Amino acid sequence: MSRICQLTGKRPITGNNVSHSKRRTKRRFLPNLLVKRFYVPETEQWISLKLSSKALRNINKLGVYAYLKKLERAGVNTGVKLKF
Repeated sequence: MSRICQLTGKRPITGNNVSHSKRRTKRRFLPNLLVKRFYVPETEQWISLKLSSKALRNINKLGVYAYLKKLERAGVNTGVKLKF
């Protein structure tokens, strides 16, 4: 599975390790991803999402159903099929 957040689209980026002598070597910065299951009471179903911590904070603030609807209106493909 790829290391991409399903909702925010965060993915690994590249940069440099910089030693004390200022030598630079390539490295990857990985996003903080979690696999989390949510129950959506509006549709009475469980969904499993791979989320970044930023997306998890947004879900805690807005609620999972409202956040998914907001992303759907914005045209983001979340890969989640909510039955209505």
